[in-house]
Amino acid sequence: MPVTLFGAHEPTAMSTAPLRAHPDGPPRVLLVDDDVRLAAEVAAFLERHGLSVRTLHRGEPAVAAATEADVVVLDWMLPGVDGLSVCQAMRVKNSVPILMLTARVGDESEILALQQGADDYLAKPVRPRVLLARLRVLLRRGRPSSTGVLRVGPLHLDEGRREASIHGDRLSLTDAEFLLLREFMVHAGTMLSRDALSLVLTGRPFDGVDRTIDQYVSRLRRKLGDSARSPQVLKTVRSLGYLLAAGDER
Repeated sequence: MPVTLFGAHEPTAMSTAPLRAHPDGPPRVLLVDDDVRLAAEVAAFLERHGLSVRTLHRGEPAVAAATEADVVVLDWMLPGVDGLSVCQAMRVKNSVPILMLTARVGDESEILALQQGADDYLAKPVRPRVLLARLRVLLRRGRPSSTGVLRVGPLHLDEGRREASIHGDRLSLTDAEFLLLREFMVHAGTMLSRDALSLVLTGRPFDGVDRTIDQYVSRLRRKLGDSARSPQVLKTVRSLGYLLAAGDER
């Protein structure tokens, strides 16, 4: 029996409307799920709350379609190419926020999805309002309110262009990694707690168990060329959080 968000619900038509060009239209969601009924219900709910939804049921065309979306909701268990492979392919091409929506549960699956480029992970069955709230958090990341330029030592970040570099070499960052780097650069030399970082990235306080923030920091360190065993750029403050070393310290 297919997993459903809503249980008993009046029949709804699957959305096939084209994605509207940002910033003139509403935020554009690309929904990729092979469960036709579930996809129709999710699309109808999101559209009632002001989002424009395009629905696909296979992963192959989703990689190209993601370039026209503001956020992607991606099922893991897809026919043909699985959602994790689609996520990896999307991440190579652009930094659109990706939320994995899947029946797979467990820490290992969630960690694997985040390591492969997903920005968030939600298990089925999911409450509709929770999904909407998660998407709004991801959309806030993708629409910066400032066009400022930040410089910390060899690091350069341009909010308007959504670009970052180190020693002049451009960094390929997901939206979550870009937002995390910006937060560290704004507060360079200051320790940021996991609680503060979790609120920035997920809109939720750190629960003391979830390792999402640590996974993001680890990925960002690798891209910055920082040492995993003895980091000099993103330093760990034991049991408290992390800090970006100020430029004059490196």
